This record gives sequence, structure tokens and C-alpha cells, in this order.
Amino acid sequence: MDKVRDQRLAALGGSMRDFRYLPGSNLLERVEAFFEWQELRRDTGLWPLGRSTETGPRSKCLARTDEGALFEGINFASQDYLSLSAHDAVRDTAIATINDFGVHSAGSPALVGNTSLSLALEKKIAEFLQMEHVTLFPTGWAAGFGVVKGLVRPSDHIVMDALSHACLQEGAQAATRNIHYFRHNSIEGAREKLKNIRAKDSENGILVVTESLFSMDSDTPDIQALQELAHEYGAILMVDVAHDLGCLGPDGRGHIGAQGMLGKVDVVMGSFSKTFASNGGFVACNQRSVKEYLRYYSSPCTFSNALSPSQAAIVLKAFEIVDSEEGSRLRASLMTNIRLLRELLHGTGFETYGDPSPIVCVKMGSEGLARLVSRRLPDIGVLANLVEFPAVPKGQARFRMQVMANHSSRDIIDAVHRLSVATAEATRQHDALLDGSADFDSIDALVRAPGERGAPTVASIRPAKTAALAGELQARTTRRIANG
Repeated sequence: MDKVRDQRLAALGGSMRDFRYLPGSNLLERVEAFFEWQELRRDTGLWPLGRSTETGPRSKCLARTDEGALFEGINFASQDYLSLSAHDAVRDTAIATINDFGVHSAGSPALVGNTSLSLALEKKIAEFLQMEHVTLFPTGWAAGFGVVKGLVRPSDHIVMDALSHACLQEGAQAATRNIHYFRHNSIEGAREKLKNIRAKDSENGILVVTESLFSMDSDTPDIQALQELAHEYGAILMVDVAHDLGCLGPDGRGHIGAQGMLGKVDVVMGSFSKTFASNGGFVACNQRSVKEYLRYYSSPCTFSNALSPSQAAIVLKAFEIVDSEEGSRLRASLMTNIRLLRELLHGTGFETYGDPSPIVCVKMGSEGLARLVSRRLPDIGVLANLVEFPAVPKGQARFRMQVMANHSSRDIIDAVHRLSVATAEATRQHDALLDGSADFDSIDALVRAPGERGAPTVASIRPAKTAALAGELQARTTRRIANG
């Protein structure tokens, strides 16, 4: 019995990193080690991945675990920042486009896969960013991987923020062994890397890589300083704008716009999947030669089918909304929700990372505790993504709560309360598991059932006070937009 208990307690530990490199000569059999660990976490209710929604990424939705169990919750797990995925105009555009163009691009951009809609979208993005040329990709991941792999050759160098997205890091690893990571958002760290490279190699190219908004820490670099630094050392800067373009800033131009860098960054890469209601991505630049080269030497562009006509039309319509008065109102609503969520979390004792953005990462710390919190959330009606090592440093697990413009203040109040309840309950369970006073068959007895005497209720957060706070935040945001 003790042996079984110890095996199940192992579900509180370990990480995906443990199974990245597996021993053994049989490529199929050796992956069983990961599956056994995954099944152990499923058996103890600690596997939070692979969930699906029944109704799409709405603010409240039905969802299923990866084994099919159905639950309902307030949704802070979807990337639909301006709530455009269910927007009437976006939906109508998709339907009309399918009627006119069919459902498939049926070719790569190099081989008759583009449509007039693709070309219009390229033009719209170029105008939006004040850039000259845009190349479309089938996904944002493909754009990030493709721009790095497309431009960099084995003798070249990549100087990259240590927290850059996986698509950028994997593109770098596929392109060259000369990868130099600098401390997150450290201009001096980047300078040191560039200086050392140029002291030894004045012949080959250097690509400096960063993001305008880092999703796990909700912070941003000094883009102008990085661009000037890159040019000082004969390097090119590439900025990934996936998480802030369209949804942040009074005009939706994100941190590049806020920092006065529109049209001034060498290469801008982005994704449509966060704000623009579709899969897809793009790379923007100021030289047609770069665009043409990427079309034929960036494999995810050259050898993948182009965006479908409906995807191109959806993104084009989303850009039109983003670039309108309605877009300004949606961004104001989004920022009000972001600030309300952060303030309520802080008021109930949680810490968050970084600055206000649609990604509100809530500190948990211990992976074991965070897994137990995640285990409780479906039962009390919350969808939130658990992020743990190696996506973040060990011992810095967090919930990545993704805010939408159409979340109501009640959604936010309820989510914060339920997360607080789940954390308190999980803490008791975690302590009991570690001291041996309970096991995974008995820890649920430590949780008070709804309505039981002493059980917390949503009313414990005062709605009137929160509604007043929400109104004040809306007024502040409106004043900020009016004042530029």
C-alpha cells in the first residue's frame, strides 16, 4: 500500500522536460515512459492539458477533459482577446466567403494558393504597420519558425532573448548552431553578445530576436534601443508582435506603436490567432527582395498550403474592426477587464507577473500545489491554463488567465473567488498528501461541498464594491484614450 501511495505521489513531481530526450533504440517503445507518467497524472486528476470546448472560445462555455468528462466554466483559457471569434460581422464574412470562394486554398502561396483576399490582407497589414511588404503564413508558429529559418544560414548568428517563443527558438536551432541567448529584456546583455560576436566574426549575418509582449511574464523590451543596438553591430532586428498587435494601445498598434517604432523595425512577425479570430501569421518588412526571398526559401510558406479564402477574409475583417471606433471600444473594455482582474487578484492575496495585458499570469510556485489547484478548477467552474516547468522556471508554476473584451465583471469576480477557494482547498490537500494524513483516494474529503456549513460563497466578494471599481476603471481607460 505504501508503495502504491508513493507512486501516486510522484504525480506531484516530474515535468515534460524529463521525457524530451529518451533512451532506447526503438523510437515507438521508448515513448511509453512519458505515457506512463501522463497516465499517472490522469489517474490522480492532475493532467490539465488536451481539453476541448463544446461551444467555441466564449467567455462561458462547456468543455471536456482529454478523456471526455464534461464540465462548464468561466473561460479564461482561450486566446480571443477582443472577442472577435463570435463577432456577427466576422461570422457573416466567413459564410459569404465560403459561398463565393469555397473552403480551401488548394495550393501554396508560390503555386496559385493565394486569392485576391490574401493580397488585400497583405496590403492591409502593411498599411497598419507602416511597412512596405507582407508575407502570409499558414499559422503564427510557421511564421516565427519560417522567418528565422528562412533568413539565417549555418554560418550566421542569432542573438535571442532567453524567453523567446518556442517557434523562434526551434527556428533558430534548425538554422544554425550559433545561438546566443541574452538575459530577458536586457539591452546590455544583448550588447555583450553582439560585441563578442563581432570581435570574432565580421563577415556573417546576425539576427536579433525578441517579442513586443512576452506572454509568460507580461512585459516588453525597449524596442528602439534594441533596433539601434542591432544596427550598431551590423545586425537585423526581428520583433514578434503576436500577443499585443490589435489588442493593446489606443490605436491597436501594440507596443511597437506605443514606442513610436511603426515602420522602423527591420522585420516584424505576428500571429492572427490571439486577436484576429483565425489561424495564420505574417512577416512584414520594408524590402520587396526580403518578401520574395521568404516566399521561396522559407519552407513553411513555400511548402504549405496558403491560408484558406475564409481565413484571409476573417482576418481582413478583424483588422477592419480593430482599426475602427468599435475596435477602440473593444480595447477599452478589454483593458478595464484586465485591470479589474489584476486588482481583485491582488486584493485576495495573489501575485501577478508584469504589466497589464490580456495575459494575466497568477503566481502559484510549487508545481505540486499548482496541479492540485488545477484539479479543482473544473469542479468549481473555471477554465484556466496551468503553465509549469519547462515553459517557466522550476518552482514558478502559474495560471495563465487570458482575458477577453466580453468578459463581464461578474465573470471576473466569480473567477477570482473560485480560484481563491481552489487554492485554499488545494493547499490543505497538498499538506495532507505530504504529511501522509491523506492520499488521493481521501483528499476530496478535505473539500467542503457547495452549501455545506462554512463553505465559501461567491458573495464573500462584495459585488457592489467590485461593480464600483469596474466603473472607475472604465472611466480611467476612457480618459486615457481621450488623452492619447
